[in-house]
Amino acid sequence: MSVSDFMTKNLVVAQPEMKIFDAVDLMKKNNIHRLPVVKNQQLVGLITEGTIQAAMPSKATSLSVYEVNYLLNKTTVADVMVKTVETIKPEASLEDGIFQMRQKNIGVLPVVSKNELVGIITNNDIFDAFLKITGYHDGGTRIQLRIPEDHKGILADIAKLLAMNDFSILTVVVNHKELETIIELQIESHETQRIEAILKEAGYDVFEAVLMSKRI
Repeated sequence: MSVSDFMTKNLVVAQPEMKIFDAVDLMKKNNIHRLPVVKNQQLVGLITEGTIQAAMPSKATSLSVYEVNYLLNKTTVADVMVKTVETIKPEASLEDGIFQMRQKNIGVLPVVSKNELVGIITNNDIFDAFLKITGYHDGGTRIQLRIPEDHKGILADIAKLLAMNDFSILTVVVNHKELETIIELQIESHETQRIEAILKEAGYDVFEAVLMSKRI
């Protein structure tokens, strides 16, 4: 899974010469919280709700309303944007993107290829990726197996058993814990009780078998 699989490609961007008021309107109109700043298709900065708020005059200012409005009308995106921006390449793995965001304590990464902005990936994109990977929207049956002693080939054995009974696996998530391994399967079937019975009869410890509704 690469960043390009989950990034937002239809970008809303600001230009350096844009007035702050116009940038705020653009964010509100598109229900977003940050804007990449682009000049000649190249990323030159990033403006967020936080950077805009920091640029606003303090409530304790002695300036009049007219003076404040005058200053804000003169202030451009280039005046307040973050100029040193963390970026990532589209071919980077999604995990690398998540790690970079965690390390830098940021919620967005512009995606750059050959010095051009081609996308943006945010916390929300990563949440959507997680839901897709785990089969949250697909429906079917979710089975969790407790494996006390993990060993090579166990996934192949489970897949073979299910295939022999004409069941298709949609997703697999393996969680290695200290004393056991949890295998979570999303299976394309509503025959939850039958699947559970087949796995238990084969000696697997099924501790959860749930029918999942298909979500839009």
